[in-house]
Amino acid sequence: MSENLWGYQPTAGHTVGTDLIGYKVEATDGSIGKVDKHSDDVTSSYLVVDTGVWIFGKHVLLPAGTVSRVDNDDKKIYVDLTKDQIKDSPEFDKDKHVGDADFHRTTGEYYGRHRRV
Repeated sequence: MSENLWGYQPTAGHTVGTDLIGYKVEATDGSIGKVDKHSDDVTSSYLVVDTGVWIFGKHVLLPAGTVSRVDNDDKKIYVDLTKDQIKDSPEFDKDKHVGDADFHRTTGEYYGRHRRV
C-alpha cells in the first residue's frame, strides 16, 4: 500500500480523471464488488465499492493507497487487502460519510493497521 493512504501509488497505473465507476474490485483473495463512486482529490482519493450480496449490499470506502493496480483494459481494480479486512472495515453510509472528516480519519486508522510492510 502507498505510504500516503489517501493517494494512488505511482505504480498503480491510475490516471487522474479516468472514470472508474463500474470497475470490478478484486481483493487479494477474490472479487468484492464494483466501484460506485470515486474521488481523485489530491489529499483524499478513494473508492466507494458496492459489495452487492457478498456482504448484504454494504458499501465500503477504500483509500486510494490500498489500490495496487488498475487494469483499464479489463476494467478491474486490485487492492492490497483481503476480503475479511474489507468486510470488517468501518460501516460506510454514502449519504452521511462522504466528506466527513471523522469518518475519514477512523477509516484511515483502520486501513493503516492492515498495511503490508
